[in-house]
Amino acid sequence: MSLNNFIAQIWSAKLLESLKKAHVYTQSGVVNTDYQGEISGKGSVVKINSFGSVTIRDYVKGTPIEDPEELDDAQTSLEITQAKYFNFSVDDVDVAQQQPKVMTAAMGQASYDLSDVTDTYMAGLMYADVAADNKIGTDASAIVPNATAGTTAYDYLVDLSTKLSEASCPKQGRWVIIPPWFTALLAKDDRFTNISASGSPEALRNGIISRVAGFDVLESLNVPTVTTDGDVNSKIIAGHGIATSFAEQINKVEAYRPEKAFADAVKGLHLYGAKVVRPSCLALMTARAVA
Repeated sequence: MSLNNFIAQIWSAKLLESLKKAHVYTQSGVVNTDYQGEISGKGSVVKINSFGSVTIRDYVKGTPIEDPEELDDAQTSLEITQAKYFNFSVDDVDVAQQQPKVMTAAMGQASYDLSDVTDTYMAGLMYADVAADNKIGTDASAIVPNATAGTTAYDYLVDLSTKLSEASCPKQGRWVIIPPWFTALLAKDDRFTNISASGSPEALRNGIISRVAGFDVLESLNVPTVTTDGDVNSKIIAGHGIATSFAEQINKVEAYRPEKAFADAVKGLHLYGAKVVRPSCLALMTARAVA
């Protein structure tokens, strides 16, 4: 790649597309992007409108219906609080040897690293905002799945799903994001590995490994952890896409020639923010692997 052939809009679009492919916690379905709005910089605010319940009344033939009720609306704000950037250069010698593969590979790595930071941010946000009644296990008394009936990894996913059902969270579109050690336990359970039972042999989203207990089961290395008395507890989050709103934008991608080097350089700015708008549609299991 040379600066003469650099088109910022194209690279910006490619970078954002790569981010979407790599996201787990921030991908469509796990969150919603209904309020993407206009992002001009860090501190931008996206307004989110919501309405209260609608009254359902009995209809009696021949009897006039009541006047329409005026719905109460509430507005909350999603602020763009995160601004992350990259800035790297590729020496002219390297570019000459592998034109244009070196710069393309570097942009791919930048996309992955931006995505990893964003996913970690989102996982922490969800973990902090889960409704108090939608939790299984604590740091002091973490769930420890084993092979005993009723206490297997699969059984605890069922319990997590029950928490969401009791909170009136929609059943269609639920997901759960688990760490690799939890996947290993599920893989030993026929209820997890049986495709006919899971109902979905295909990968539907980034990181998805199966569908069981009413969840699209996704795997991530960014599952939050808390260490208590030397024990590492994983914060396994489950939920629905309506729970969290997310907005992002690759604000700028610019190519330039560093003054003190014979190299091509690229810098880019990634802006994003998120808000848990329905905490009742998230659930949390604090679990620990068997030592």
